[in-house]
Amino acid sequence: MANKDRQKRSVRKARAEERARVEAARAASAPAADSKEAKKAEASKTVVKADKNKKPGFFKRIGNWFGDVKAEMRRVTWPSKTELRNYSVAVIVMLVVFGLVIWLVDSGIVAALVGYTGLRG
Repeated sequence: MANKDRQKRSVRKARAEERARVEAARAASAPAADSKEAKKAEASKTVVKADKNKKPGFFKRIGNWFGDVKAEMRRVTWPSKTELRNYSVAVIVMLVVFGLVIWLVDSGIVAALVGYTGLRG
């Protein structure tokens, strides 16, 4: 595991260095920041960022949530009829088994308390 982590870190470091190199090359070839066009581009970026951070309305969020639920339900692998029946039988059997075990343990504890205290309840 340590070797994998080391490899991941070195890959991340190499990618970061590559990004820094590309950004430096872009900055060197870009026009001067004093130009009007550069200022307009910068101002439009801040407006776009403000729009992205704006929270959508209540009904839009509800609609998005239902859309996400619908998309997620399409991805679900639904069991076949026989699988569903087998799973249902298994659950019912386990409920009965655990119910019996709890009943036996409870009866044993009550019997032990009655025998120890001598009280009948």
